[in-house]
Amino acid sequence: MRFDPKKLSKTDNYKLLIGSVLPRPIAFVTSLGPNGTVNAAPFSFFNVVATEPPLLAFSCTRKPGGVMKDTARNILNHGEYVVHIVDESIVTMVNETAVEFPADVGEAEQVGFTFADSEVVSVPRLAECKIQMECRLHQHLALGGTEKEPNSDLLIGEVVQFHVADELVDRGRIDTMGLRPVGRMAGATYVKLGELFDIPRMSYEEWMEKKEPK
Repeated sequence: MRFDPKKLSKTDNYKLLIGSVLPRPIAFVTSLGPNGTVNAAPFSFFNVVATEPPLLAFSCTRKPGGVMKDTARNILNHGEYVVHIVDESIVTMVNETAVEFPADVGEAEQVGFTFADSEVVSVPRLAECKIQMECRLHQHLALGGTEKEPNSDLLIGEVVQFHVADELVDRGRIDTMGLRPVGRMAGATYVKLGELFDIPRMSYEEWMEKKEPK
């Protein structure tokens, strides 16, 4: 089947995107509201975009009328935030923070997360998360929609401090099976780690040797 996105509604395009680009990692982001409240929210339009310096990007889709979500507004006002990686042990609590709490209510505290002081930024970390990355805003882009009512806010942040649970670190690498990360699928569906397999990357010479008949 063929679909012309210009002839589809925003909702229809959204369904095609989230049903195709998956599984998606989840950024669980803490930020500071104007009254000092710690806001926490999950975002599955998230990935690594650079390594020197280390940069993470996530997108906040705006509310109807082009209204910014609390997280985006907080980050633009404050310039700092913390990205946490979602794993099996916390995914239910993370999902609960997606409830539309009032702007002056701290979601993380409401669902039972414990705050921990960050070392570089002023935004607290969540102690129950096995990987926490303190970030400073590197760049903001308003995307899509119209000039007056963009569709989303792309927030690119520089990681200024990593925090990784001791048991997950092996010679500078992360133990994926120990982390047990959770990804987002379409709708209300999440995904756990399944079968893992390695495919070594070949050099051009190795590829040519493989293609030549024996």
